[in-house]
Amino acid sequence: MAAIAAGRARVSHDDLRSQVLAHERAFAATMAARDFEGFGRYLSSEAVFMTGADAQRGKDAVMKAWRRYYDGQQAPFSWEPEQVEVVESGTLAYSTGPIRDASGRRVGTFNSVWRLEAPGRWAVVFDRGCDCRSQPQ
Repeated sequence: MAAIAAGRARVSHDDLRSQVLAHERAFAATMAARDFEGFGRYLSSEAVFMTGADAQRGKDAVMKAWRRYYDGQQAPFSWEPEQVEVVESGTLAYSTGPIRDASGRRVGTFNSVWRLEAPGRWAVVFDRGCDCRSQPQ
């Protein structure tokens, strides 16, 4: 019975927030590490990434659009979370923070919505950042 009860134990709001922060930091680290496949592991199959008036719908479309940011030796930009909030149900989270160019200058702010897709596994379902096409490649 104890094992069943432990499996149903509610994860605290702070623990969920910490999970999303860790996921966002690891997601951002894929850019610095030039790990394109790692980037894809954080995307929901239903991901929608918005830049300006454009939107890529679905993981494959996002991956295709973002491939160019992972080509080359140096990351063209970086991001990091400043704030994360999780809904009371513990199934959705919002993260936001600065986007920096290759020199470290802040050039925008990202906003992402994460969905809990399995216990302890969060995936990005919505993302809006700066128009990184104008960033150096």
